[in-house]
Amino acid sequence: MSLIEVKNLAVEIGHKKILDNISFNIEKGTVTAFVGPSGSGKTTLLRTLNLLQFPTNGSVKIGDTIANSENISKKIVKQLRKNSAMVFQQFNLFKNLTTLENVANPLIYNNLATKKEAAKEALNVLKKVGLEKVADQYPVTLSGGQQQRVSIARAVAMKPKVILLDEPTSALDPELVESVLQTIAELAKKHITMVLVTHEMEFARQIADEAVFVEEGQILAKGPAKKLLSGKTSSPRIDSFINSLKRSAIL
Repeated sequence: MSLIEVKNLAVEIGHKKILDNISFNIEKGTVTAFVGPSGSGKTTLLRTLNLLQFPTNGSVKIGDTIANSENISKKIVKQLRKNSAMVFQQFNLFKNLTTLENVANPLIYNNLATKKEAAKEALNVLKKVGLEKVADQYPVTLSGGQQQRVSIARAVAMKPKVILLDEPTSALDPELVESVLQTIAELAKKHITMVLVTHEMEFARQIADEAVFVEEGQILAKGPAKKLLSGKTSSPRIDSFINSLKRSAIL
Protein backbone atom coordinates (compact mmCIF):
# COMPACT_ATOMS: atom_id res chain seq x y z
CA MET A 1 0.00 0.00 0.00
CA SER A 2 1.27 3.49 -0.87
CA LEU A 3 2.28 5.88 1.89
CA ILE A 4 0.94 8.87 -0.07
CA GLU A 5 -2.07 8.82 -2.37
CA VAL A 6 -3.20 11.91 -4.26
CA LYS A 7 -6.39 11.66 -6.31
CA ASN A 8 -7.88 14.16 -8.77
CA LEU A 9 -6.29 17.06 -6.92
CA ALA A 10 -7.10 20.60 -8.03
CA VAL A 11 -6.18 23.94 -6.47
CA GLU A 12 -7.57 27.36 -7.33
CA ILE A 13 -6.19 30.56 -5.85
CA GLY A 14 -8.11 33.77 -6.52
CA HIS A 15 -10.19 32.09 -9.25
CA LYS A 16 -6.98 31.00 -11.00
CA LYS A 17 -6.45 27.27 -11.42
CA ILE A 18 -2.96 26.40 -10.20
CA LEU A 19 -3.27 22.59 -10.20
CA ASP A 20 -5.65 20.47 -12.25
CA ASN A 21 -6.47 16.77 -11.97
CA ILE A 22 -3.27 15.69 -10.20
CA SER A 23 -3.05 12.01 -9.22
CA PHE A 24 -0.07 9.96 -8.04
CA ASN A 25 1.08 7.48 -5.40
CA ILE A 26 4.33 7.44 -3.42
CA GLU A 27 5.73 4.35 -1.75
CA LYS A 28 7.23 4.32 1.74
CA GLY A 29 11.00 4.71 1.88
CA THR A 30 11.35 6.29 -1.54
CA VAL A 31 12.43 9.69 -2.85
CA THR A 32 10.18 11.40 -5.40
CA ALA A 33 11.40 14.49 -7.27
CA PHE A 34 8.91 16.98 -8.74
CA VAL A 35 10.46 18.99 -11.54
CA GLY A 36 9.30 21.46 -14.16
CA PRO A 37 9.48 25.13 -15.10
CA SER A 38 8.96 27.91 -12.58
CA GLY A 39 5.31 28.71 -12.04
CA SER A 40 4.14 25.22 -12.97
CA GLY A 41 2.55 24.58 -9.57
CA LYS A 42 5.20 22.43 -7.88
CA THR A 43 5.42 24.47 -4.68
CA THR A 44 1.63 24.72 -4.46
CA LEU A 45 1.46 20.96 -4.79
CA LEU A 46 3.95 20.47 -1.95
CA ARG A 47 2.07 22.96 0.25
CA THR A 48 -1.17 21.14 -0.46
CA LEU A 49 0.35 17.86 0.71
CA ASN A 50 0.91 19.56 4.07
CA LEU A 51 -2.42 21.45 3.94
CA LEU A 52 -0.71 24.81 4.02
CA GLN A 53 -2.85 25.21 0.91
CA PHE A 54 -6.29 23.59 0.83
CA PRO A 55 -7.38 21.73 -2.30
CA THR A 56 -10.50 22.85 -4.14
CA ASN A 57 -11.07 19.34 -5.42
CA GLY A 58 -9.76 15.84 -4.84
CA SER A 59 -8.00 14.28 -1.88
CA VAL A 60 -4.64 13.80 -0.20
CA LYS A 61 -3.84 10.76 1.91
CA ILE A 62 -0.69 10.34 4.00
CA GLY A 63 -0.56 7.19 6.09
CA ASP A 64 -4.03 6.59 7.48
CA THR A 65 -5.11 10.24 7.28
CA ILE A 66 -7.27 11.37 4.37
CA ALA A 67 -7.96 15.04 3.58
CA ASN A 68 -10.89 15.33 1.19
CA SER A 69 -11.49 18.75 -0.35
CA GLU A 70 -15.16 18.59 0.63
CA ASN A 71 -14.51 18.28 4.35
CA ILE A 72 -11.18 19.31 5.90
CA SER A 73 -11.50 19.84 9.64
CA LYS A 74 -8.91 21.23 12.06
CA LYS A 75 -8.48 17.68 13.34
CA ILE A 76 -7.62 16.42 9.85
CA VAL A 77 -5.13 19.26 9.34
CA LYS A 78 -3.42 18.44 12.63
CA GLN A 79 -3.28 14.72 11.89
CA LEU A 80 -1.94 15.18 8.37
CA ARG A 81 0.77 17.57 9.52
CA LYS A 82 1.85 15.07 12.15
CA ASN A 83 2.55 12.71 9.28
CA SER A 84 4.68 15.19 7.34
CA ALA A 85 7.34 17.83 7.92
CA MET A 86 8.22 20.60 5.50
CA VAL A 87 11.57 22.18 4.67
CA PHE A 88 11.11 25.54 2.95
CA GLN A 89 13.22 27.56 0.52
CA GLN A 90 13.87 30.03 3.31
CA PHE A 91 15.19 28.50 6.50
CA ASN A 92 12.44 29.75 8.86
CA LEU A 93 14.55 29.32 11.98
CA PHE A 94 13.75 31.18 15.18
CA LYS A 95 16.46 33.81 15.52
CA ASN A 96 16.14 34.00 19.32
CA LEU A 97 16.69 30.25 19.76
CA THR A 98 19.93 28.29 19.55
CA THR A 99 20.47 25.61 16.92
CA LEU A 100 19.64 22.94 19.51
CA GLU A 101 16.49 24.75 20.63
CA ASN A 102 15.30 25.19 17.04
CA VAL A 103 15.39 21.42 16.62
CA ALA A 104 14.22 20.45 20.11
CA ASN A 105 11.37 22.88 20.76
CA PRO A 106 8.92 21.50 18.15
CA LEU A 107 9.18 18.12 19.89
CA ILE A 108 8.22 19.76 23.18
CA TYR A 109 5.42 21.90 21.72
CA ASN A 110 3.87 18.87 20.02
CA ASN A 111 4.09 16.78 23.20
CA LEU A 112 6.41 14.29 21.51
CA ALA A 113 9.11 14.50 24.18
CA THR A 114 10.03 16.05 27.51
CA LYS A 115 12.51 18.92 27.55
CA LYS A 116 15.34 16.54 28.45
CA GLU A 117 14.32 13.94 25.85
CA ALA A 118 13.94 16.62 23.17
CA ALA A 119 17.41 18.04 23.83
CA LYS A 120 18.93 14.56 23.60
CA GLU A 121 17.12 13.77 20.35
CA ALA A 122 17.97 17.17 18.86
CA LEU A 123 21.68 16.70 19.59
CA ASN A 124 21.55 13.20 18.11
CA VAL A 125 20.00 14.49 14.87
CA LEU A 126 22.41 17.43 14.69
CA LYS A 127 25.28 14.93 14.89
CA LYS A 128 23.81 13.09 11.90
CA VAL A 129 23.94 16.26 9.80
CA GLY A 130 27.35 17.31 11.11
CA LEU A 131 26.21 20.28 13.16
CA GLU A 132 26.67 19.18 16.78
CA LYS A 133 29.52 21.68 17.19
CA VAL A 134 27.19 24.62 16.55
CA ALA A 135 24.38 23.36 18.82
CA ASP A 136 24.71 26.35 21.16
CA GLN A 137 25.04 28.97 18.42
CA TYR A 138 22.24 31.19 17.11
CA PRO A 139 21.13 31.15 13.44
CA VAL A 140 22.69 34.54 12.71
CA THR A 141 26.16 33.02 13.28
CA LEU A 142 25.58 30.17 10.82
CA SER A 143 26.08 30.06 7.07
CA GLY A 144 23.06 29.65 4.82
CA GLY A 145 23.98 26.04 4.19
CA GLN A 146 24.22 25.34 7.91
CA GLN A 147 20.87 27.02 8.54
CA GLN A 148 19.19 24.89 5.90
CA ARG A 149 20.72 21.76 7.42
CA VAL A 150 19.29 22.81 10.78
CA SER A 151 15.89 23.09 9.08
CA ILE A 152 16.31 19.57 7.73
CA ALA A 153 17.42 18.30 11.15
CA ARG A 154 14.32 19.87 12.69
CA ALA A 155 12.14 17.99 10.21
CA VAL A 156 13.95 14.70 10.80
CA ALA A 157 13.69 15.03 14.59
CA MET A 158 9.89 15.03 14.34
CA LYS A 159 10.07 11.51 12.87
CA PRO A 160 7.38 12.23 10.25
CA LYS A 161 6.21 9.66 7.74
CA VAL A 162 7.44 11.94 4.96
CA ILE A 163 9.68 15.00 4.60
CA LEU A 164 8.62 17.60 2.02
CA LEU A 165 11.48 19.71 0.64
CA ASP A 166 10.65 22.80 -1.41
CA GLU A 167 13.69 23.94 -3.43
CA PRO A 168 15.93 23.51 -0.36
CA THR A 169 19.00 24.95 -2.12
CA SER A 170 17.44 27.82 -4.07
CA ALA A 171 18.27 30.47 -1.45
CA LEU A 172 21.89 29.38 -1.09
CA ASP A 173 25.08 30.62 -2.67
CA PRO A 174 26.54 28.00 -5.05
CA GLU A 175 29.39 27.06 -2.70
CA LEU A 176 26.91 26.20 0.07
CA VAL A 177 24.65 23.97 -2.02
CA GLU A 178 26.80 20.85 -1.83
CA SER A 179 26.55 20.42 1.95
CA VAL A 180 22.76 20.55 1.86
CA LEU A 181 22.53 18.12 -1.06
CA GLN A 182 24.87 15.75 0.79
CA THR A 183 22.61 15.87 3.85
CA ILE A 184 19.57 15.00 1.74
CA ALA A 185 21.50 12.20 0.03
CA GLU A 186 22.38 10.70 3.42
CA LEU A 187 18.71 10.71 4.41
CA ALA A 188 17.85 8.97 1.15
CA LYS A 189 20.33 6.19 2.03
CA LYS A 190 18.39 5.67 5.28
CA HIS A 191 15.20 5.17 3.23
CA ILE A 192 13.45 8.20 4.72
CA THR A 193 10.47 9.01 2.52
CA MET A 194 10.99 12.36 0.83
CA VAL A 195 9.18 14.48 -1.72
CA LEU A 196 11.56 16.96 -3.30
CA VAL A 197 10.90 19.98 -5.51
CA THR A 198 14.16 20.95 -7.15
CA HIS A 199 15.96 22.34 -10.19
CA GLU A 200 19.07 20.32 -9.33
CA MET A 201 18.46 17.82 -12.13
CA GLU A 202 21.59 15.70 -11.84
CA PHE A 203 21.19 15.43 -8.08
CA ALA A 204 17.54 14.43 -8.43
CA ARG A 205 18.43 11.89 -11.09
CA GLN A 206 20.97 10.30 -8.76
CA ILE A 207 18.98 10.08 -5.52
CA ALA A 208 15.30 9.98 -6.54
CA ASP A 209 13.48 6.76 -7.21
CA GLU A 210 10.67 8.42 -9.14
CA ALA A 211 10.36 11.76 -10.93
CA VAL A 212 7.25 13.71 -11.86
CA PHE A 213 7.33 16.45 -14.52
CA VAL A 214 4.77 19.20 -13.86
CA GLU A 215 3.85 21.93 -16.32
CA GLU A 216 0.97 24.43 -16.24
CA GLY A 217 -0.54 22.74 -13.22
CA GLN A 218 -0.70 19.27 -14.70
CA ILE A 219 1.46 16.16 -14.66
CA LEU A 220 3.07 15.83 -18.08
CA ALA A 221 4.98 12.64 -17.27
CA LYS A 222 6.15 10.45 -14.38
CA GLY A 223 8.47 7.49 -14.11
CA PRO A 224 11.88 6.30 -12.87
CA ALA A 225 14.06 9.33 -12.17
CA LYS A 226 17.12 7.97 -13.92
CA LYS A 227 15.14 7.68 -17.15
CA LEU A 228 12.84 10.71 -16.95
CA LEU A 229 15.65 13.08 -15.97
CA SER A 230 18.22 11.70 -18.39
CA GLY A 231 17.50 14.24 -21.11
CA LYS A 232 17.04 11.32 -23.48
CA THR A 233 13.35 10.43 -23.29
CA SER A 234 10.77 10.31 -26.05
CA SER A 235 9.44 13.74 -25.02
CA PRO A 236 11.12 16.71 -26.74
CA ARG A 237 9.58 19.10 -24.22
CA ILE A 238 10.95 17.29 -21.16
CA ASP A 239 14.35 16.69 -22.75
CA SER A 240 14.64 20.37 -23.72
CA PHE A 241 13.91 21.44 -20.14
CA ILE A 242 16.27 18.93 -18.52
CA ASN A 243 19.12 19.64 -20.92
CA SER A 244 18.76 23.41 -20.55
CA LEU A 245 19.33 23.06 -16.81
CA LYS A 246 22.33 20.82 -17.39
CA ARG A 247 23.83 23.52 -19.61
CA SER A 248 23.11 26.17 -16.96
CA ALA A 249 24.93 24.07 -14.37
CA ILE A 250 27.98 23.80 -16.65
CA LEU A 251 27.96 27.53 -17.36
